[in-house]
Amino acid sequence: MERRKFLTLAASSAVATIVAPHLASAQPPLFEAQTVQGTVMATRGPISGAMLPLNGPAVDGIRYRPRFRFGMGGTQIGNIFAPISDAQARATLQAAWDGGVRYFDTSPFYGHGLSEHRLGAFLRDKPRDAFLVSTKVGRIFHPSRQPLAPTLWAEKLNFSYEYAYTAEGARRSVEDSLQRLGLASIDIVYIHDLGPENTELPQPWTRAYEIARTGAMVELERMRDEGLIKAWGFGINRPDAAVKAATDDAPTPDIVLLACQYSIIDHEEALKNTLPALAAKGITVTVGTPLNDGFLGGRNRYHFSDKLPAGVVEKRARLAAVADRHGIDIRTAALQFAAAPSVVSAIVPGARIPGQVEANIQSMKVGIPKAFWDELRAEQVILPDAPVPV
Repeated sequence: MERRKFLTLAASSAVATIVAPHLASAQPPLFEAQTVQGTVMATRGPISGAMLPLNGPAVDGIRYRPRFRFGMGGTQIGNIFAPISDAQARATLQAAWDGGVRYFDTSPFYGHGLSEHRLGAFLRDKPRDAFLVSTKVGRIFHPSRQPLAPTLWAEKLNFSYEYAYTAEGARRSVEDSLQRLGLASIDIVYIHDLGPENTELPQPWTRAYEIARTGAMVELERMRDEGLIKAWGFGINRPDAAVKAATDDAPTPDIVLLACQYSIIDHEEALKNTLPALAAKGITVTVGTPLNDGFLGGRNRYHFSDKLPAGVVEKRARLAAVADRHGIDIRTAALQFAAAPSVVSAIVPGARIPGQVEANIQSMKVGIPKAFWDELRAEQVILPDAPVPV
């Protein structure tokens, strides 16, 4: 089921976690707590750090690297799959802030503006130099006089959109985001959903790319020079546009958000092709969906689809069995694995409830033994040359 056609599930099923019996038995107890919406996998393993990881000083040849290596994605506070209240969204953001999270990723597309509104309201009283925000361009939103049809955004704001990868569209989108966020500048702007998987585009993706190459990409460079933004790139579910921009005569992105492309159980294509192509141009990477859209938290949903690719359930079970033998949980292993490559600047897992973001933060502080990674290689869960934490 293609992402943009994935209809909103009823709240009772959208938030229910279905755990395969072999997964639960391979790593007991899999979940620590059940909440009103969402579940929390118990964190296992020795805590070896007190702070979330940060990036070091600027390095020659690297176009842009944010300070913070761990952030929070904003799809859930945009009501993806099931609605949450303003109070729950704020409580989740507060838990992230209290735990040291200072990088927040959002998009006008998330809840048709809702995610940006909620994030902006939360950040209103925070010092501007204390946090980093990334958002996206590619769609322009307009108030709709008619109720919008159901989509993957439950109880979204009643704004329809049109695609706009032009210079004017990018400028308008950034200015609209500044209004929704209540900010005077944005740290990172990603060109959103420009790729072959987006069947909703009104023209072939290659045509949309050409529009962006002489439009949005040039305008984002101009906004960076003006100081309105600090960096720009692509926020995409397939690497095609980012790799194309890194290898042709287009303006060179500073940083790219790769969603659904690099995880502990799915990383071969990115490791062999995408990451080297970006690194060669000094482009760093933010990893989105490092838990495969909750699949590595036990859900039977993978990359915004209820159709599971062949072999992923079995691979998750093998990962869980190895993790259990070494006394850690698979979420912790997955998050630290996604952050390990040198080209990766940050990871931005999402969270629906405070307990989820608190658990994600805790996972980044667990010390994972080298023997665990050695066994994953031996079991062919990860590639022999896949970077791992040290």
